[in-house]
Amino acid sequence: MNLELTGKHVFIAGASRGIGFGMARAFAAEGAKVGMAARGEVALDAAHAALVAEGVKPENLFTVAGDMTASGEIAAALDAAEEKLGPLHCAVANVGLSRAPLGFDVSDEDWDADMKQNLFGSVWLAREAARRILKRPRETREHASLILISSIAGVDAMGTSLTYAASKAGINHFTRQLAKFTGKEGLRVNAIAPGNILFEGGVWDKNTKERPEAWERWIKREVALRRFGTVEEIADAAAFLASPRASFITGEVLVVDGGQVR
Repeated sequence: MNLELTGKHVFIAGASRGIGFGMARAFAAEGAKVGMAARGEVALDAAHAALVAEGVKPENLFTVAGDMTASGEIAAALDAAEEKLGPLHCAVANVGLSRAPLGFDVSDEDWDADMKQNLFGSVWLAREAARRILKRPRETREHASLILISSIAGVDAMGTSLTYAASKAGINHFTRQLAKFTGKEGLRVNAIAPGNILFEGGVWDKNTKERPEAWERWIKREVALRRFGTVEEIADAAAFLASPRASFITGEVLVVDGGQVR
């Protein structure tokens, strides 16, 4: 299936590893121009080199290191990416970590940090991207969209930290509400709520290496498909949502979890 993304500028926050890098690879494979942002310059350089080694043209890639929870740095990163790759077609907010402990007794500092990391970073990227897309004439931004990476922790109570669950639930509602505001302008807004995605260096990679048998029993009990998900399965969902093939889909939270949420 041709997703008609050739030459389109897709900007991805958190693109140096894991799901973010998988999305960068998937969009590049579709012929898109990919802006890659993350905190660490070294990791971004390595991600850039990996894509070039796979055959992606260097002129179709742009990397920028910065704090993707700071609105000023987000705006500067988008400006730099547009200068290099042209007008923005799709922005993907892939920002999320949690430092808070489990349980109810969470400090003000942990609440502030996790809401900024998991909610406000995505909100500010969506806002800055929408500003840039919507200032252009409508005929030059057909099929433009925003994608926010959420979590099944924001869909159902999964036993994660309160801060993470609340912030991801906030992303889900923000997605639906923003889609109402931008729909009349033709700008689609959707979210993806991944389940348990296994990749090198990720949380599940660490867990399964430490207690492989226990987690294998757990995944077979909790997930209908009886396995972990892959980065590629999230990346394919993102590429579809960004494409004209999804032109009548907006305000949706697409759960990609192998049938875990009941």
